[in-house]
Amino acid sequence: MEIYLLRHAIAENAGPGQPDADRALTAEGRDKLRRVLRCARAAGVKPSAVLSSPYRRALETAAAAKEVLGCEGEIERIQALVPDASPYDLWEEIRSRKSEASILLSGHEPLMSSLAAFLLGAPALQLDMKKAALVRLDCARLGPHPQAILKWMITPATAGG
Repeated sequence: MEIYLLRHAIAENAGPGQPDADRALTAEGRDKLRRVLRCARAAGVKPSAVLSSPYRRALETAAAAKEVLGCEGEIERIQALVPDASPYDLWEEIRSRKSEASILLSGHEPLMSSLAAFLLGAPALQLDMKKAALVRLDCARLGPHPQAILKWMITPATAGG
């Protein structure tokens, strides 16, 4: 299975009394995200499933990915993608989707970099997951202990202007 980890793009600062979960993407964030997604599309990325944190900024990021990458189906909101969720719980969610050839997960830090380290079997690994960064990991076996291989990362800076 190809697993794509997509950190949400730049979001607005929370206003007084505004819940963190309600923050929307900024125009700059959308622009940087689209650059990353166009590079991914050129590389042939087309996930068969898109899962997202229920937070607004992650859902908006997932919607842009679905559009630019031409993904079928609906975006599924899952609690296992909220910022303080457990990589292990998210791995169990991924494992439950064995029939998918590729899956895109739209979420937050610190979960995205922690999940990458967990999937690579290197919990001490420190991955600098910039906003709107997209990481591809390949996982041939979906057993209880993940054994993924890091294929690449696209950041807004590497996606060009």
